[in-house]
Amino acid sequence: MDGPQRRALPWGARAALLGAVVAAGACALPVARASVPWGAFGLLAGLYALCEWPARCPLLASGVSPARTKLRAWGWVTVPIGSGSFFPVLLAAAFLLPPPAAALVAVPGALLARVEQPPRSPRRVWRAAQLALAVGAAAEVYGRLGGREALGGTRAALAPLAPDFPYVLLPAGAAALVFCAVLTALDGLILWTAERLPARTAWRGLLLRSLAPYCVHGLAGLMMAVLWRSPYGPPAALLVLLPMYISCWVFAQYHREHAAHQATIRALVQAVDIKDTYTRGHSERVGLASVLIARELGMDESRLEVLRFAGILHDVGKLGVPTRLLRKDGPLTPQERAVIELHPEYGHEIVRGIGFLGEARAAILHHHERLDGSGYPYGLAGSQIPEFARVVAVADAFDAMTSTRSYSRARPVAAAVEELERCAGRQFDPAMVRALVRALDRHGWHPAVTADEPDRDPGAGRGNVPACDAAPAGHA
Repeated sequence: MDGPQRRALPWGARAALLGAVVAAGACALPVARASVPWGAFGLLAGLYALCEWPARCPLLASGVSPARTKLRAWGWVTVPIGSGSFFPVLLAAAFLLPPPAAALVAVPGALLARVEQPPRSPRRVWRAAQLALAVGAAAEVYGRLGGREALGGTRAALAPLAPDFPYVLLPAGAAALVFCAVLTALDGLILWTAERLPARTAWRGLLLRSLAPYCVHGLAGLMMAVLWRSPYGPPAALLVLLPMYISCWVFAQYHREHAAHQATIRALVQAVDIKDTYTRGHSERVGLASVLIARELGMDESRLEVLRFAGILHDVGKLGVPTRLLRKDGPLTPQERAVIELHPEYGHEIVRGIGFLGEARAAILHHHERLDGSGYPYGLAGSQIPEFARVVAVADAFDAMTSTRSYSRARPVAAAVEELERCAGRQFDPAMVRALVRALDRHGWHPAVTADEPDRDPGAGRGNVPACDAAPAGHA
């Protein structure tokens, strides 16, 4: 364990860890009586250990994959991107070595791998046992399907033989699938026992997310094995890793930039939530509803994330509005409402220099325009209003009506939809309203209560006014 951050493992996780270690030991034990090409074993084990070293270097490990971002809080799960970028070395070992020796190839590198969270020693041991089992199982399946003979046979070191293509693809593909299945099964087990996730949640989606990357790793591992057995020998096999490493590095840099974008959005949203406590969580829900609408409209996937940013940041201009107006209980004066109605322009100024927001900037500026031209800040009408702004306007009003505020009680979803349909054509784009209705029929909606002070009279001062007659203050 690791000093003040020591964390006791649940008994279920201890049992899973012990079972994995015992099973891995049983898998590797026959190595003592197996005919092992120790030179190839040493090269492959050393190569994988060397490949794990960059993860310990902050400069080289700064990129983060989507799967790693999502699973960082758990820290037990082996992902096929990032630290798994050199799994072709392990799969090449499964194709070149007897199963017991192939299982041991993963152990030194796994014990050297970077671990982000305590308890670090159990996590390293788990990773070593998990990889040993997966590689050993893959090597066993590969051998039973005649993969070694198809690759060139055991005499290849003396007289290299041509691989039996395309048959060799069958055992290699089966081995990659087994490798993937074992890793994902053990990932789910440790999430269930160590992180105490529900069983259905622990395994959900792990196999589907991993299948394609592991198949690519299997193909790269087969290429390594073929080149290893070629007249050019192991140095030629290393050529397979170079393009993979470069593509992985580029991929990691992209996701590092993406993570920075997410952090920027998160900081802005937290600032708004702190200032306007009655609408906490509203921004995230507007982003979600905006994406639901866009999917029903068949909007291109490349635009969905920018639209989600637009929904999340639509009220960022509230940072420029006096807090006393945002939290005022009584009716707003015309002068106070005029100040609040400046928030789209404030928001546009705040995000003007954030290049990755793209179309989202126009949505932030125009999400309170109305189809009949009676909105603000510029009184745009019809198709003059940007598409993103028309989507966000519907999502914004829908969540405002279905969430409890200091000045209005949450309406049922059906009542909110009825109100949106009544206002379609005047305030809202009818196509956007119809898309939201279809999305709600398909997925449902479960809004959270966002009032921070539930004991306060939710109808005080403002009234629960229809969306197309007057926007609630604080949501103006």
